[in-house]
Amino acid sequence: MIDLYTSPTPNGHKVSVLLEEMGVEYNLIPVDLSKNEQKTPEFLGMNPNGRIPVIVDRDNDDFVVFESGAIMVYLAEKYGQFYPTDPKVRSRALQWLMFQMGGVGPMMGQANVFYRYFPEKIQPAIDRYQHECRRLFEVLDTRLGESAYLAGDEITIADFANWCWVRTYNWSGVSMEGLDNLERWVNELYARPGCQTGVRKPERPRDAEQLVRNAQTMVTR
Repeated sequence: MIDLYTSPTPNGHKVSVLLEEMGVEYNLIPVDLSKNEQKTPEFLGMNPNGRIPVIVDRDNDDFVVFESGAIMVYLAEKYGQFYPTDPKVRSRALQWLMFQMGGVGPMMGQANVFYRYFPEKIQPAIDRYQHECRRLFEVLDTRLGESAYLAGDEITIADFANWCWVRTYNWSGVSMEGLDNLERWVNELYARPGCQTGVRKPERPRDAEQLVRNAQTMVTR
C-alpha cells in the first residue's frame, strides 16, 4: 500500500494522476498547506524540505520518497508502467521529466506568484515569467509535432508530469494560441479517466473552487 501525502497543486497532482493511471491502490492523506501542516515535525521527518508530495511505501519497509519527479520514477519502476524498457526511449522520458522539473514547473510557479498572488503588480516580472512559460510551451509544441507523446509513441511519466502543469496555463496567464500540437496533447490527456480523477484528489476547499475553475478546463479555441 502506498500512502500519499499531498495537496491539490500541480506537483501533487503529478503523483495522484500517475497512481490513478496505474490503477494502484493508495491511501490519500491530504496536507493542508494553509495550516502549514507540511512544516510540522512529523512531516519534516519524511521530507526535510517541507514540501508536498511525499509517499510512504508500506510494502517496502515504510520507505519514504519525496520530490514529485523522484516519486514518479520510483512508482514507475516499482509497478513497471509508463516507464519505457528501451534505454533510449527511457532516457527521452527522463529528459522531458527533467524539462518539467527544471523549467515548466518553476517558471509557471513564478508566473503564478507575480500574476496571481504578489500584492504589488510588477509588470516586468509578470512579463518575464509569462514569456518564458510561452517559450517552454513552444518547445513542447515542437516536440509534440514530431511524435504523439514526449518520449515517442507511448505515453510515459513525462507526459503526466508536464500535463499537470501545462493544463493550468490560464491560471498562469499564458496563451496557448497557435500551439496546435500542444492543444491536441492536453485535450487527449484530459480524456483519460486516470487524469480526470487524479486532478480531483484531494478535493479543493469549496472557497477555492471558483478561483481555479479556468485552470481545470480543456483547451478551447
